Amino acid sequence: MADIKDPENTLVMETSKGEVVIAMRPDLAPGHVTRIKELARQGFYDGLKFHRVIDGFMAQTGCPQGTGTGGSGQKLPAEFSDEKHVRGTVSMARANDPNSGDSQFFICFAEAPWLNKQYTAWGQVIAGMDSIDAINKGEPPREPDHIVSMKVAADA
Repeated sequence: MADIKDPENTLVMETSKGEVVIAMRPDLAPGHVTRIKELARQGFYDGLKFHRVIDGFMAQTGCPQGTGTGGSGQKLPAEFSDEKHVRGTVSMARANDPNSGDSQFFICFAEAPWLNKQYTAWGQVIAGMDSIDAINKGEPPREPDHIVSMKVAADA
């Protein structure tokens, strides 16, 4: 496992392809980090599919329906920042309304500058990016990978 400096702001996500460690960024998106931690502590993400995985772009998860149409039922105000969307950036998925982020998020495979200042970046993969790279691709994938469990490191 990665060297975890701040267990209260680190997620340990076990996927069907292996472990991924995410350093959350409350300095960039305090509201989103708080909500993601609440959902993780409720077990909300456990078992959810990676329902939209675009090779060279990103892997998206966090929909309880597994289709990209659902969420937890709590919309979050956008927290856009100057943080760049680069390989390993974890950012909130949303609809056209900037304040429509809920529980769905994505992890960038590569730099995606067109997302900068348009999506709420709230974390960075610090270990296990190879597990994200291995997730089955597709919109939706024929055989979707999933989150086995997602926990706040302080609770693990």
